[in-house]
Amino acid sequence: MVTLSAGLSPAALQAIADLEHRVVAADGGRLKLEWNALRHRSGETVEDVLCWDGERLLGFLGVYAHGAPALELAGMVDPAARGRGIGTALLSAGLKLCQEREHSSVLLVVPRPSVAGRSLAERHGGRPDHSEHALEMPGDPVDVPADPRITVRPATEADQPAVRELLRLGFGWEPPESAGHDPNTLVVERDGRPVGTARLHREGDRAGVYGFVVHPDLQGRGIGRDVLHRLCRTARADGATVVHLEVETSNDRALKLYTSLGFQPVITEDYYAF
Repeated sequence: MVTLSAGLSPAALQAIADLEHRVVAADGGRLKLEWNALRHRSGETVEDVLCWDGERLLGFLGVYAHGAPALELAGMVDPAARGRGIGTALLSAGLKLCQEREHSSVLLVVPRPSVAGRSLAERHGGRPDHSEHALEMPGDPVDVPADPRITVRPATEADQPAVRELLRLGFGWEPPESAGHDPNTLVVERDGRPVGTARLHREGDRAGVYGFVVHPDLQGRGIGRDVLHRLCRTARADGATVVHLEVETSNDRALKLYTSLGFQPVITEDYYAF
Protein backbone atom coordinates (compact mmCIF):
# COMPACT_ATOMS: atom_id res chain seq x y z
CA MET A 1 0.00 0.00 0.00
CA VAL A 2 1.40 3.39 -1.05
CA THR A 3 0.88 6.20 1.46
CA LEU A 4 1.75 9.91 1.42
CA SER A 5 3.23 11.43 4.54
CA ALA A 6 3.44 14.99 5.90
CA GLY A 7 6.01 14.42 8.62
CA LEU A 8 7.55 11.11 9.68
CA SER A 9 6.88 9.36 12.98
CA PRO A 10 9.70 7.70 14.95
CA ALA A 11 8.37 4.32 13.78
CA ALA A 12 8.42 5.44 10.14
CA LEU A 13 11.96 6.81 10.48
CA GLN A 14 13.12 3.52 11.96
CA ALA A 15 11.45 1.60 9.12
CA ILE A 16 13.23 3.83 6.57
CA ALA A 17 16.56 3.26 8.34
CA ASP A 18 15.98 -0.52 8.34
CA LEU A 19 15.12 -0.44 4.63
CA GLU A 20 18.22 1.64 3.88
CA HIS A 21 20.35 -0.94 5.70
CA ARG A 22 18.89 -3.79 3.62
CA VAL A 23 19.37 -1.90 0.35
CA VAL A 24 22.96 -0.83 1.03
CA ALA A 25 23.85 -4.34 2.23
CA ALA A 26 22.59 -5.71 -1.09
CA ASP A 27 23.77 -2.96 -3.47
CA GLY A 28 26.75 -1.35 -1.75
CA GLY A 29 27.57 2.37 -2.01
CA ARG A 30 25.21 4.72 -0.24
CA LEU A 31 21.77 6.31 -0.65
CA LYS A 32 21.18 10.07 -0.71
CA LEU A 33 18.33 10.11 1.79
CA GLU A 34 19.20 13.41 3.58
CA TRP A 35 18.49 12.21 7.11
CA ASN A 36 18.63 15.68 8.60
CA ALA A 37 15.73 16.71 6.36
CA LEU A 38 13.78 13.52 7.10
CA ARG A 39 14.09 13.96 10.85
CA HIS A 40 12.98 17.59 10.69
CA ARG A 41 10.04 17.50 8.28
CA SER A 42 7.68 20.39 9.03
CA GLY A 43 4.58 18.21 9.01
CA GLU A 44 2.80 20.91 7.00
CA THR A 45 3.55 19.58 3.50
CA VAL A 46 3.43 16.07 2.06
CA GLU A 47 7.06 15.30 1.23
CA ASP A 48 7.44 11.54 1.46
CA VAL A 49 5.97 8.49 -0.25
CA LEU A 50 6.05 5.11 1.49
CA CYS A 51 5.03 1.65 0.32
CA TRP A 52 4.05 -0.76 3.10
CA ASP A 53 3.34 -4.47 3.29
CA GLY A 54 1.66 -4.59 6.65
CA GLU A 55 4.25 -3.16 9.06
CA ARG A 56 7.20 -3.83 6.74
CA LEU A 57 8.38 -0.95 4.57
CA LEU A 58 9.12 -2.09 1.01
CA GLY A 59 9.75 1.24 -0.68
CA PHE A 60 10.43 4.90 0.08
CA LEU A 61 10.79 8.15 -1.89
CA GLY A 62 11.55 11.57 -0.40
CA VAL A 63 11.13 15.05 -1.88
CA TYR A 64 13.89 17.53 -1.02
CA ALA A 65 14.05 21.26 -1.73
CA HIS A 66 17.56 22.21 -0.44
CA GLY A 67 16.71 25.88 -1.04
CA ALA A 68 17.48 25.41 -4.76
CA PRO A 69 15.16 25.97 -7.75
CA ALA A 70 15.02 22.24 -8.51
CA LEU A 71 13.32 19.69 -6.31
CA GLU A 72 15.19 16.42 -5.76
CA LEU A 73 13.72 12.95 -5.43
CA ALA A 74 15.65 10.07 -3.86
CA GLY A 75 14.42 6.70 -2.72
CA MET A 76 14.81 2.94 -2.64
CA VAL A 77 13.00 -0.39 -2.99
CA ASP A 78 13.56 -3.47 -0.85
CA PRO A 79 15.81 -5.89 -2.80
CA ALA A 80 13.40 -8.73 -2.01
CA ALA A 81 10.43 -6.81 -3.44
CA ARG A 82 11.83 -5.53 -6.73
CA GLY A 83 10.09 -6.24 -10.02
CA ARG A 84 6.66 -5.67 -8.47
CA GLY A 85 6.08 -2.12 -9.72
CA ILE A 86 6.90 -0.46 -6.41
CA GLY A 87 9.47 1.89 -7.93
CA THR A 88 6.99 3.00 -10.59
CA ALA A 89 4.31 3.66 -7.97
CA LEU A 90 6.70 5.67 -5.80
CA LEU A 91 8.04 7.79 -8.66
CA SER A 92 4.57 8.46 -10.10
CA ALA A 93 3.35 9.65 -6.70
CA GLY A 94 6.49 11.72 -6.15
CA LEU A 95 6.26 13.48 -9.50
CA LYS A 96 2.62 14.28 -8.80
CA LEU A 97 3.61 15.86 -5.48
CA CYS A 98 6.20 17.98 -7.26
CA GLN A 99 3.61 19.24 -9.76
CA GLU A 100 1.77 20.82 -6.84
CA ARG A 101 4.87 22.76 -5.69
CA GLU A 102 6.78 25.73 -7.06
CA HIS A 103 9.95 24.58 -8.81
CA SER A 104 11.97 24.98 -12.00
CA SER A 105 12.59 21.26 -12.49
CA VAL A 106 12.57 17.91 -10.74
CA LEU A 107 15.71 15.79 -10.41
CA LEU A 108 15.70 12.08 -9.59
CA VAL A 109 18.91 10.84 -7.95
CA VAL A 110 19.95 7.44 -9.32
CA PRO A 111 23.04 5.54 -8.11
CA ARG A 112 25.04 4.80 -11.26
CA PRO A 113 25.25 1.03 -10.62
CA SER A 114 21.42 0.83 -10.51
CA VAL A 115 20.29 -0.37 -13.94
CA ALA A 116 16.72 -0.59 -12.67
CA GLY A 117 16.85 3.01 -11.40
CA ARG A 118 18.10 4.30 -14.75
CA SER A 119 15.41 2.36 -16.61
CA LEU A 120 12.74 3.70 -14.24
CA ALA A 121 13.84 7.29 -14.84
CA GLU A 122 13.90 6.87 -18.61
CA ARG A 123 10.48 5.19 -18.72
CA HIS A 124 8.99 8.23 -16.99
CA GLY A 125 10.62 10.66 -19.41
CA GLY A 126 13.65 11.56 -17.34
CA ARG A 127 16.68 12.86 -19.24
CA PRO A 128 20.29 12.94 -17.98
CA ASP A 129 21.03 16.30 -16.34
CA HIS A 130 24.33 15.98 -14.46
CA SER A 131 26.26 13.54 -12.28
CA GLU A 132 27.98 13.86 -8.92
CA HIS A 133 30.60 11.90 -7.03
CA ALA A 134 29.77 11.21 -3.39
CA LEU A 135 32.93 11.34 -1.26
CA GLU A 136 33.69 10.53 2.36
CA MET A 137 36.60 11.26 4.69
CA PRO A 138 36.75 8.48 7.30
CA GLY A 139 39.57 10.02 9.36
CA ASP A 140 41.48 13.24 9.88
CA PRO A 141 42.22 15.50 6.91
CA VAL A 142 45.72 16.01 5.55
CA ASP A 143 47.36 18.89 7.42
CA VAL A 144 47.07 22.29 5.73
CA PRO A 145 48.71 25.53 6.95
CA ALA A 146 46.12 28.07 8.14
CA ASP A 147 46.10 31.47 6.47
CA PRO A 148 45.74 34.07 9.27
CA ARG A 149 43.88 36.36 6.87
CA ILE A 150 41.04 33.85 6.59
CA THR A 151 38.28 33.45 9.18
CA VAL A 152 35.20 31.20 9.20
CA ARG A 153 32.21 32.25 11.29
CA PRO A 154 28.45 31.64 11.55
CA ALA A 155 26.39 33.73 9.14
CA THR A 156 24.23 36.53 10.52
CA GLU A 157 21.11 38.18 9.14
CA ALA A 158 23.29 40.93 7.70
CA ASP A 159 25.26 38.34 5.70
CA GLN A 160 22.27 37.07 3.73
CA PRO A 161 22.76 39.26 0.61
CA ALA A 162 26.45 38.31 0.42
CA VAL A 163 25.67 34.61 0.90
CA ARG A 164 23.06 34.66 -1.87
CA GLU A 165 25.48 36.45 -4.22
CA LEU A 166 28.20 33.89 -3.55
CA LEU A 167 25.78 31.03 -4.22
CA ARG A 168 24.64 32.69 -7.44
CA LEU A 169 28.23 33.16 -8.65
CA GLY A 170 29.32 29.71 -7.55
CA PHE A 171 26.42 27.57 -8.72
CA GLY A 172 24.86 29.60 -11.52
CA TRP A 173 21.32 29.80 -10.17
CA GLU A 174 19.32 32.48 -8.41
CA PRO A 175 19.03 31.55 -4.71
CA PRO A 176 15.70 32.20 -2.98
CA GLU A 177 15.37 34.80 -0.24
CA SER A 178 15.56 31.99 2.33
CA ALA A 179 19.05 30.94 1.19
CA GLY A 180 21.57 31.56 3.94
CA HIS A 181 19.02 31.37 6.77
CA ASP A 182 20.03 27.79 7.64
CA PRO A 183 21.57 27.99 11.15
CA ASN A 184 24.46 25.85 9.89
CA THR A 185 25.46 28.43 7.25
CA LEU A 186 28.99 29.78 7.57
CA VAL A 187 30.70 32.80 6.04
CA VAL A 188 34.32 32.72 4.91
CA GLU A 189 36.13 36.06 5.17
CA ARG A 190 39.53 37.08 3.86
CA ASP A 191 40.88 40.27 5.40
CA GLY A 192 37.38 40.93 6.75
CA ARG A 193 35.61 40.62 3.38
CA PRO A 194 33.16 37.77 2.59
CA VAL A 195 34.76 35.51 -0.03
CA GLY A 196 32.97 32.20 0.47
CA THR A 197 30.23 30.27 2.18
CA ALA A 198 29.39 26.72 3.23
CA ARG A 199 27.03 24.75 5.44
CA LEU A 200 28.38 22.24 7.95
CA HIS A 201 25.88 19.93 9.56
CA ARG A 202 26.50 17.00 11.89
CA GLU A 203 24.01 14.17 12.23
CA GLY A 204 25.07 11.51 14.70
CA ASP A 205 28.62 10.41 13.91
CA ARG A 206 28.50 11.87 10.38
CA ALA A 207 28.95 15.44 9.18
CA GLY A 208 28.13 16.88 5.77
CA VAL A 209 29.57 19.87 3.93
CA TYR A 210 27.03 21.53 1.64
CA GLY A 211 26.86 24.59 -0.59
CA PHE A 212 30.63 25.15 -0.38
CA VAL A 213 31.77 27.93 -2.67
CA VAL A 214 34.65 30.39 -2.92
CA HIS A 215 34.22 33.55 -5.00
CA PRO A 216 35.27 32.67 -8.59
CA ASP A 217 37.77 35.56 -8.68
CA LEU A 218 39.64 34.09 -5.71
CA GLN A 219 39.64 30.40 -6.58
CA GLY A 220 42.97 28.67 -7.00
CA ARG A 221 44.62 30.61 -4.17
CA GLY A 222 44.37 27.96 -1.45
CA ILE A 223 41.30 29.42 0.26
CA GLY A 224 39.13 26.39 -0.43
CA ARG A 225 41.78 23.97 0.84
CA ASP A 226 42.29 25.97 4.03
CA VAL A 227 38.56 26.33 4.73
CA LEU A 228 37.65 22.71 3.99
CA HIS A 229 40.48 21.56 6.24
CA ARG A 230 39.05 23.72 9.04
CA LEU A 231 35.54 22.39 8.49
CA CYS A 232 36.73 18.79 8.63
CA ARG A 233 38.72 19.43 11.80
CA THR A 234 35.72 21.15 13.38
CA ALA A 235 33.45 18.25 12.47
CA ARG A 236 35.91 15.73 13.90
CA ALA A 237 36.30 17.73 17.11
CA ASP A 238 32.51 17.82 17.40
CA GLY A 239 32.30 14.01 17.33
CA ALA A 240 31.91 13.16 13.64
CA THR A 241 33.83 10.07 12.52
CA VAL A 242 33.02 10.60 8.83
CA VAL A 243 32.70 13.81 6.80
CA HIS A 244 30.93 13.63 3.44
CA LEU A 245 30.25 15.89 0.47
CA GLU A 246 29.30 15.74 -3.21
CA VAL A 247 30.99 17.21 -6.27
CA GLU A 248 29.94 17.31 -9.92
CA THR A 249 31.87 14.82 -12.02
CA SER A 250 32.84 17.64 -14.41
CA ASN A 251 34.50 19.69 -11.64
CA ASP A 252 38.00 18.22 -11.85
CA ARG A 253 39.58 21.05 -9.83
CA ALA A 254 37.29 20.52 -6.84
CA LEU A 255 37.60 16.73 -7.05
CA LYS A 256 41.39 16.99 -6.99
CA LEU A 257 41.20 19.32 -3.98
CA TYR A 258 38.89 17.02 -2.03
CA THR A 259 40.84 13.84 -2.67
CA SER A 260 44.13 15.59 -1.82
CA LEU A 261 42.70 16.34 1.63
CA GLY A 262 41.74 12.71 2.21
CA PHE A 263 38.23 12.35 0.79
CA GLN A 264 37.54 9.04 -0.93
CA PRO A 265 34.93 8.36 -3.67
CA VAL A 266 32.03 6.20 -2.47
CA ILE A 267 29.66 6.17 -5.43
CA THR A 268 28.69 8.21 -8.48
CA GLU A 269 25.06 9.39 -8.72
CA ASP A 270 23.27 10.41 -11.91
CA TYR A 271 20.57 13.07 -11.83
CA TYR A 272 17.64 12.76 -14.24
CA ALA A 273 15.53 15.82 -14.99
CA PHE A 274 11.74 15.81 -15.50
